[in-house]
Amino acid sequence: MASFFSSSTADSHLATAKTVLSTAASVAATAMVIRSVASDILPEELRHYVTGGIRSVFSRFSSELTMVLEEFDGLVNNQIYEAAEIYLGSRISPSTQRLKVSKPDTDQSFILTMERNESLTDFFNGVKFNWILVCRQVESRNLHNPRDLNSTLKSEVRSLELTFHKKHKDMVLNTYLPFIIEEAKSMKQESKALRIFTVDYQNMYGNFSDAWVGTNLDHPATFDTLALDLDVKEFVMEDLKRFVKRKDYYRKVGKAWKRGYLLYGPPGTGKSSLIAAMANYLHFDIYDLELTELNCNSELRRLLIAMANRSILVVEDIDCTIDFQDRMAESRVATGNNSKQVTLSGLLNFVDGLWSSCGDERIIVFTTNHKDKLDPALLRPGRMDVHIHMSYCTPCGFKQLAYNYLRIKQHSLFGEIEEAIQNTQVTPAEVAEQLLKGSDIDTTLKQLVDFLRKKKESQELEAKRKEEQESREKEEQQRKQIDGGDKGEKFNKDDDDDDEKKSIVELNTN
Repeated sequence: MASFFSSSTADSHLATAKTVLSTAASVAATAMVIRSVASDILPEELRHYVTGGIRSVFSRFSSELTMVLEEFDGLVNNQIYEAAEIYLGSRISPSTQRLKVSKPDTDQSFILTMERNESLTDFFNGVKFNWILVCRQVESRNLHNPRDLNSTLKSEVRSLELTFHKKHKDMVLNTYLPFIIEEAKSMKQESKALRIFTVDYQNMYGNFSDAWVGTNLDHPATFDTLALDLDVKEFVMEDLKRFVKRKDYYRKVGKAWKRGYLLYGPPGTGKSSLIAAMANYLHFDIYDLELTELNCNSELRRLLIAMANRSILVVEDIDCTIDFQDRMAESRVATGNNSKQVTLSGLLNFVDGLWSSCGDERIIVFTTNHKDKLDPALLRPGRMDVHIHMSYCTPCGFKQLAYNYLRIKQHSLFGEIEEAIQNTQVTPAEVAEQLLKGSDIDTTLKQLVDFLRKKKESQELEAKRKEEQESREKEEQQRKQIDGGDKGEKFNKDDDDDDEKKSIVELNTN
């Protein structure tokens, strides 16, 4: 009897399951038929309206929230959509089946983005986020966005839909989306091709964007290849890294988000290479400014406004460009004695005054061979925050050059070369030139030893000649002082004789 009821119960459950499955299949088939008929009969606008209504009904019972990021906000690009597109390109999973690949001329690498109707899952702070790229076809040509150059070809409206649990809404708005914007900004900066700009004087008074003309910067210098002491390179890299991360701090203390560097030292010590390494490290464009070509402070301000953020402004050999050694330059401008009217106060206002705040995240680099010729007002902190002495070649710098040019880290001649470099004033550029000449490693290093020996002998002879010259000048000065003293005694003696004669005459007169 028990087995009979057990068998009957099992048959009942099986029949129920079959009924449920049959009903589900019928509903699915009916839904597919309705969808197919609606797709053929109903206009696209009505289909979207019906679909939206159904979604609205189901959303009332759902715990999920969907945010829609349209590609365009009116007639302008939607910044959040652009940032999300770049960000999601780096979150492509192995399960993704379709990708869109592009490479603009201004970028160094390929750009990956989601293809239409592809979905992607992202995790942030332990929260799951679902993304989908929705592309809706537009039948009327009048609906295309004139700012979207592609819309006239494919007539579609693109948007990203972000779905997540409703309880994370505040976190998405306050943390997740700002994080995406910052990440996309960094990714875009790192992938772009660097450019170097110079002033276009013919178009200076046109549009601000035309004031500078640029070309690609392919300088290979990096901090790994610079012939600088290790502690100097590490200091500069850490200073730059800290600077780009302190936007909120600069705002908090009320300072313009900029940093000034003064590179000083003899020619050939690597000042230009250091600037290129800074640009490659930060992925900042370079703006090369020649102050002698400017006629007034207003032109300087105009060029400042036309510069892009996240850039490096370079003024090379500032001691030779304009008379900044003292403030007499401004008085000469006031009296009309100088045709070039960019003044020290104009430059200081540009570096540390009100106009310095017309832009964010900028590096200002001045170079000079003679730091002592610069006006002290230009050197104080807040204007030139970091002073870097580009010295003659050191043993550490030589080892870096040997690795750069010869790909060696040690050799039997290194000890002799390093000792000679310590006792000889030789620039990294001179050492690099010698390393380029040889046909093999041994010959090249021997030629460098001979070059350093001759360089030292030449410097010793020059020092001896200079010492003898100074000695002769000193003796000549002492001789003139002695001769001047004898003449003074004779002059005083003649005056005493005249006084004596005068006294006698006066006495006789009386």
